Amino acid sequence: MSYYRELIYHVACSLNGMIAGVQDNLDLFFSPRLCEGPHVDDFLKQIKNYQTVLMGRRTYEAGYAFGLQPGQIAYPGREHLVFSSQIRLPADSLVQVFDGDAVRHVRMLKHQPGGPIWLCGGGALAGSLYQAGLIDRLILKLNPVVLGRGVSLLGECMQTAGTGSLKKYQAYDNGVILLEYQLNNS
Repeated sequence: MSYYRELIYHVACSLNGMIAGVQDNLDLFFSPRLCEGPHVDDFLKQIKNYQTVLMGRRTYEAGYAFGLQPGQIAYPGREHLVFSSQIRLPADSLVQVFDGDAVRHVRMLKHQPGGPIWLCGGGALAGSLYQAGLIDRLILKLNPVVLGRGVSLLGECMQTAGTGSLKKYQAYDNGVILLEYQLNNS
């Protein structure tokens, strides 16, 4: 039997395409007006569909500032996989750490039984998966902030071309815009 799990890069970004500021700063994304409202409820509904969560080390460690303890899962009820050669988690960790070829591992993961895979962050990880043509859908929560320098949506990805088809657009009163694209990975 053949399986194909969709990989969805669902991430918050600034108007200039940054997923974090300098030194992984997320403060502007967590201002009171961006942490409340219908877009938060919609996000919580959307992530219920994901079975597996992928992220880079710095994305996982960003959760520490919000009370996440090393080894805890950030999103209950989902398998968690952190791609890193540097992170050290307790022996009883509920989080899997993968130190190896992320592209190869994600390609394999997409062909195993299961539900959709959520790439929730890590610009470098996203860039490598995008360049390999593994990201099927891109869901951007476009925040009305400009971060200047920081972590780009696709890290240092050198991919020069790619297209997507807009599938959904939702504007919220607080200035947040949700954009959903089906990527054309040919």
